[in-house]
Amino acid sequence: MKLHIDIDCFFVSAQRINNPQLEGKPIAVGGRSNLSIFDKQNSLKYLSNIGGAFTSAILTQKEQYKGDDFFIDQDGRKRGIITTSSYEARKYGVKTAMSVDEATRLCPELLVLAPNYPLYHKLSYELKVYLQSKIPSIEQFSIDEFFGDLSGWIEEKDVEKFASSLQNDIKKLFKIPVSIGVAHSKWIAKLATEFAKPYGVKYIPKEQLESFIENIPISKFPGVGKKYEEKLRGYGIQTLGEVKKNKELFYRWHEPGRKLYHRICGDDGEGISVQTKRKSLGVGRSFDPVFCRDEIKRRIVILCRHLSFLAYKEGYNPLKFSLNIKYQYGEKSKGFVNSNRIFHENYLKNSMLKLFNTLDKHPSHAIVQLQITLSDLQEQCHKTFDLFHFENDQKQKMLMDSLHKLRQKYGVDILKTGNEL
Repeated sequence: MKLHIDIDCFFVSAQRINNPQLEGKPIAVGGRSNLSIFDKQNSLKYLSNIGGAFTSAILTQKEQYKGDDFFIDQDGRKRGIITTSSYEARKYGVKTAMSVDEATRLCPELLVLAPNYPLYHKLSYELKVYLQSKIPSIEQFSIDEFFGDLSGWIEEKDVEKFASSLQNDIKKLFKIPVSIGVAHSKWIAKLATEFAKPYGVKYIPKEQLESFIENIPISKFPGVGKKYEEKLRGYGIQTLGEVKKNKELFYRWHEPGRKLYHRICGDDGEGISVQTKRKSLGVGRSFDPVFCRDEIKRRIVILCRHLSFLAYKEGYNPLKFSLNIKYQYGEKSKGFVNSNRIFHENYLKNSMLKLFNTLDKHPSHAIVQLQITLSDLQEQCHKTFDLFHFENDQKQKMLMDSLHKLRQKYGVDILKTGNEL
């Protein structure tokens, strides 16, 4: 028996904890890409004390700024994207990923708040610790979602009572509302949560599964995106009930098709993942269109500095470096390089600059987003090191480790290289 917990309107609910006058009002939390990372002047950055895969390791003082000016840029334009909206705001059509400007036009009374990421990180972490004390196996699926395995722990006849009690305890202890779905399979439990919202519990017994999914649109199922939805509609499949009647079709789509089919049928047999080790580390930013490639390369170097510091802090030797580029009108370019060398900051910077020159296939187009990711994270490299660079890499790593110790004590901006200025 699996359980899925989703915090209702998490960012908004968190803001209401110490501000009860926000209850019942149309509220939204909006975000702006924190571009202070690219400032040539130093900005106050600090490390989050909360560890885990769903928290930011580096926070910037500017991320805590509150007030209407947070959404107004230097040219007087209202900027930002809605990340979460209250149910009161959703009645006006305010949605996630909508611009703040459009949202306030749809709902003139909308109060848009700047995000408070340390608060969200703290709540998410503390809730996870609490859930681990109540359920033996917990998987954190996102910053505001958790799976739990009740098998052998709670008898099926008691699962609804257990879920309701857990929901009430969370509201009492953390002052945040959660919705809970319970079913015999992981993904049906997550689907059930959508029908429990807001602040409800939805239990799907095995014998009721077929009638439950019969008329649910395929777009409602976790992991079915717009492209997959269009593909299924091309075969005349519009509901989850129709999916179950087309087993042969899904099996022709090999492993992805078979996996989706059995998830929808509730017999996938997937368990809860309790893996806590990070799979990747990444830093990225979106910004106004930039044509100048020298400025883009400067920003890549800055992202590399921050990312190498995170790798140092976590004690990883990454063996795969990835770069994603997004251009002004939607074109994208991405690639990666594999490594068998000792990781250090200069090596990452040189690798990413070289990769950028290869990936920049639209040199006349402005760039609006950069993302650098480190993966295949090893605590100690298990591959054979490149002996040609080994001695120099060792010296560079020792130097960079000394620099990172200073950054950890005095801030990430305390030491920069000349090509960042």
